[in-house]
Amino acid sequence: MESLTKAEERVMQILWKLKKGFVKDIIEKMPMPTPPYNTISSIVRILEKKGFVSYTAYGKTYEYYPLISKTEYKTHSFKDFLHNYFDNSYQKMVSFMVEDNNLSEKETQEIKKIIDKMNK
Repeated sequence: MESLTKAEERVMQILWKLKKGFVKDIIEKMPMPTPPYNTISSIVRILEKKGFVSYTAYGKTYEYYPLISKTEYKTHSFKDFLHNYFDNSYQKMVSFMVEDNNLSEKETQEIKKIIDKMNK
C-alpha cells in the first residue's frame, strides 16, 4: 500500500467520515479557505489510481467511496512509522514517548495498565 500525501490524506479523512460523496461534498467538509474544485477532483482521481477509492458513475458525475478502510491505512502508516523512525522496535518507540515527550504520571500508568492487561 502506498503512503498518501498530506492533501490526499485530508481528502481520505473526509471520505472515511462521509462513507461516500461527490467532490462537492468533500469540499463542503474542508476548512476555509477551501481548495478549488479542480484541485480536489484531481486528488480524488489520484486516490482512485492508487487504489484507495472507487466511484459510482451517474452520467458525467461521480460519487466516490473508500476502498481502503481507515483502520487498514492506520495500521499501514503505523508500521511505516515504526520502521522508519524506531527500527521496528516498540521498546525504542515507548522509550522515546516516555523520555523525550514528558508523559504525565497518569499517561504512564494508563500505558502500564494496557500492557498488563495484554500480558494476562
